[in-house]
Order: sequence, then structure tokens, then C-alpha cells
Amino acid sequence: MFFLSFFGNSQDFNKFPDLKTKINIHKSGPYVGLQKGLYTVVELGGEYQWKKVKWVKPKTFSVNAGMNYNFQDNVLGYDAGFWFKTGRLNLTYGAAICYRTDFTSGEIGFAPIIGFKLAQFHLQTGCIFFAPPLSYIKTNTFFISLRFVLINRRKFDFD
Repeated sequence: MFFLSFFGNSQDFNKFPDLKTKINIHKSGPYVGLQKGLYTVVELGGEYQWKKVKWVKPKTFSVNAGMNYNFQDNVLGYDAGFWFKTGRLNLTYGAAICYRTDFTSGEIGFAPIIGFKLAQFHLQTGCIFFAPPLSYIKTNTFFISLRFVLINRRKFDFD
């Protein structure tokens, strides 16, 4: 009995977080996607996500930046955006600022975006509102996009 009391007290329980500890997960990596609307566009970029893990309604936030290119009509685009999700299987809500050019003129636009994220796949749909005056660049205004994020960095924080 005497020896068992020493073994019981030798455990270091401070290494493991208790249930009240808040866990934050930070993830980042490149993404590749396909955007379809009136035109088919290939997307490449990077995304940074952070998540507050909780038992009820975990929150996920993300910022992303990337480029897209329409090979058939020679239109280049840049997007910078964000999205957030509350819950595990809920919709994502976000927005993006977009720039499109056909190498003779350019347009700046704003896009509210709604989507669904499952594992590393993110299905999004939105509508880009371009600032006037509109040149006639062959670009999507209403679109659906499927992205795959290749997470290559993960970091865990305990509060």
C-alpha cells in the first residue's frame, strides 16, 4: 500500500488539458478548384483557417487569396475573401473582393458567398457585383465553385 501511494502521486496530470480548456486549431495550405458559371475557370490559391473547438457550436473562420484563369477566353482574376461557419455541418457564409481583367481593361467586384464544407472540400456559390462602368469582360457573375484545400500546416493552442 505504501508503494502504491507514491505511484499514484507520480502522475503529472498538468500535461493534459481539462474539459474547460479551450482548444484552437490553426490550419493553412494551398487550394485548387474549379469554378463554373457561364464560363469554366480554374482556381489556385491559399487558405488560412482557425477553429475554436467546443462541444456545442464550434466556430471556424477562414481567409483566402487566390487567382483564377479562364483559358478559353484569356481572362485572369484575383480574389481575396473570408468565410465563417458556426456548428459542425452548417453552411459557410462569406464574401470576396474580386478583380477580373482581359489584359485590355479590368473590373473590380464584390461577391457575397454561401457554401458547404465537408472535410477538405468546399462547395460555394455566389454572385459577383461589379462596379460600374462595366467593360464586356467574359467572366462569371453568378457561379458555383468546388475547392479542395490541401492542409499542410496544423497548430494547436490551448487557452
